[in-house]
Amino acid sequence: MQPDAIESISEAADAARGGDAPAFPIGRGRKLRCRGWRQEGLLRMLENTLANGERPQDLIIYAGTGKVARNWECFHAIVRALRNLADDETLVIQSGKPVAVFRTSERAPRVLAANTNLVGKWATWEHFRELEGRGLIMYGQYTAGTWAYIGSQGILQGTYETFAAAGARTGSGTLAGHIVLTAGLGGMGGAQPLAVKMAGGVCIAVEVDRARAERRLQSGYCDAIVDDPVEAIRLAKQATATREPLGIALIGNAAELFGRLRELGLEPTAVTDQTSAHDPLNGYVPIGVSAADAEALRARDPKRYVERSLASMARHVEAMLAYQADGAITFEYGNYLRGHALEAGVANANDIPGFVPLFVRPGFCRGRGPFRWVCLSGDPADLKATDEAVLRRLPADERLRTWMKMAHAHVPIQGLPARTCWLALGERDQVGLMFNRMVSKGELAGPIAMSRDHLDAGSVAQPSRETEGMQDGSDAVADWPLLNALLNTANGADLVTIHQGAGSGMGGSISAGMTVIADGTDSAAERIARALFADPAIGVVRHADAGYEIARQARAAAGLADPMRLD
Repeated sequence: MQPDAIESISEAADAARGGDAPAFPIGRGRKLRCRGWRQEGLLRMLENTLANGERPQDLIIYAGTGKVARNWECFHAIVRALRNLADDETLVIQSGKPVAVFRTSERAPRVLAANTNLVGKWATWEHFRELEGRGLIMYGQYTAGTWAYIGSQGILQGTYETFAAAGARTGSGTLAGHIVLTAGLGGMGGAQPLAVKMAGGVCIAVEVDRARAERRLQSGYCDAIVDDPVEAIRLAKQATATREPLGIALIGNAAELFGRLRELGLEPTAVTDQTSAHDPLNGYVPIGVSAADAEALRARDPKRYVERSLASMARHVEAMLAYQADGAITFEYGNYLRGHALEAGVANANDIPGFVPLFVRPGFCRGRGPFRWVCLSGDPADLKATDEAVLRRLPADERLRTWMKMAHAHVPIQGLPARTCWLALGERDQVGLMFNRMVSKGELAGPIAMSRDHLDAGSVAQPSRETEGMQDGSDAVADWPLLNALLNTANGADLVTIHQGAGSGMGGSISAGMTVIADGTDSAAERIARALFADPAIGVVRHADAGYEIARQARAAAGLADPMRLD
């Protein structure tokens, strides 16, 4: 990046702190600022993640604390390093701080990063915050520290898949004519109203921060903002009566309003939550505290703030349990809300199941998960061409076709044109190779960056979400995401990351991220074929090892030998 471009990002951050809403610049077109497209692609992914962030002026991308770089000095140092990185060098990043450039090889990753990793005994919020205060660490969350955040769309399809699965459990087999009650409209939860609408239902999403709700309204992710729970119920019932999909943002505190809505007669079909409950200090807002006052209270008395958050989470979960007793499909969305409620004294908090064992695990057994790609040229025509190519490649996948149709109609482009869709083992590598050929033939205006969410078959060990209730009891075994990262490194993915904590809070998970660039070269084709096969394949192996018959069949079909069964 040229010095004037670095200054423009700094100026954008300063303007944002002053209350303006500037656009953070992202590289586009064919002009390179780095020595090659692998480095340039990662630089654009970094810029795109920042531009789509919830608080880009503070380098915070989503979930209250998930950051793209440790501080602005580190951010600019990363940019300079990427600009100067040779084709046989690897930039090493420790919790958002670039620490070294090593001579490796042209087939090695260009960036290796580790975020928020603490030795188990010390993986506590107290120790993390002490280190963070001394400038020694940052919270990388998932796609924030992996530079793969693409705005609310990034979680939208997974959220749609979950709510569609919830709809399949209703008597009618769909959410049409049904109400979903949830909370949280931040970087992850903001996809919920639109996802429920895509699944045919009506969503009431409680949000404490009006500014977040207004962002979702402006971007088309929800349809109405109301302050009165009575009005929210009226609108929801009116829409269900005509089977009209609708997304409603209700301003207020979920811990308070969930119970109040039930008292007023709300009978939702499904109940969940996507507040940033994983972080009781910087993510969650307790009852009696406004979004505007939360920051000052956190700074003044963090211990008391956490106590109030945990007490509110207890009330929040108690209301969800009441809905569950009423017959609602009730589940936690992986934000550790149950765990904190348990700490606060709700002994039966885990009677609420997690969404992965309830809806997603069969897909994981087949290596099916959230594959995404970003058009590095910035040209929307590239997105249209790749969308159409994927549908031609996988014509029998009706769920994929349904998603693509809805995405075209409802998903705005945020930053660089991007798409996410759930693809299985054997599909991701073939799609990646197809993209690489399209770049090589000049059918696209620029290369394609391919990545995924960390919510995937083999990239996470998180007993409160992805690996909850494993058949063999191996929920907390964290070897698998580490093996995932090692395989992606061995296979030449362009960026490989390892994270701790993330959506479950400190000490709650280990995960791995990856990105690979399709720049049209033969070298890229080799690395894509290896990395985009092995990345989901280790997830299939993980589930086969745990005893899932679906995974064992998928493993055999993919030709993945089992060393324990070899003669």
